[in-house]
Amino acid sequence: MSRAGIWAVVPVKDTAAAKQRLTPALRPAQRRELALAMLEDVLAALAEAKGLAGRLLVTTDPAAIRLAARYGAACIAEGADAGHTGAVMAAARRLAADGAAMLTLPGDIPLVTAAEIERLIAAHKPPPAFTIAPSHDEQGSNAILMSPPDAVPLRFGDDSFFPHLAAAKARGIAPTVLHLPGIALDIDNPADLAHFARLGSRTRAGLWLAQNQTALAADRPLA
Repeated sequence: MSRAGIWAVVPVKDTAAAKQRLTPALRPAQRRELALAMLEDVLAALAEAKGLAGRLLVTTDPAAIRLAARYGAACIAEGADAGHTGAVMAAARRLAADGAAMLTLPGDIPLVTAAEIERLIAAHKPPPAFTIAPSHDEQGSNAILMSPPDAVPLRFGDDSFFPHLAAAKARGIAPTVLHLPGIALDIDNPADLAHFARLGSRTRAGLWLAQNQTALAADRPLA
């Protein structure tokens, strides 16, 4: 692992139990397939983005590890069973020891693009610095770039965006906020899924949804 530069960190829990809040719309096997399609969309954008020193998945999921290898991403197991926050902070500790910066993204934002990632990197200020892109409802923190990677304590959840801004300010860091539409749309519940389906995107997740639309509508309607 490089001792400098920005590393992208994506926490991935067991895809066999992925996306429980999509249960009203999708069966377990469908949730797993969608989760992996979204993760591949994220990995593809990260692989294309300029300005990253590397990509790191925090996971023990075999399918996610195979995808990581396909896109040249490293994997660590430390923190993988500690929830989203625990996984990110485990990676942050490792990157801080290596003198790197950290960009963390979830694996469920299939519309993210390399251009958006590059905008985050370009907007990031000299350390100590904190750059954040919220979810579409300004509740979640869908992308955070920090240097050093432990500059601000993180706590992810349904209401994390404004607390993260406050946490940065408490550390004497003026946060940089970017509203990026691809990063903003995380697929977390049936309403998100229905909205994503209406967009008709050509992402891997969008194509999976289009291919399965008829079966899903007959089985468990999206909305």
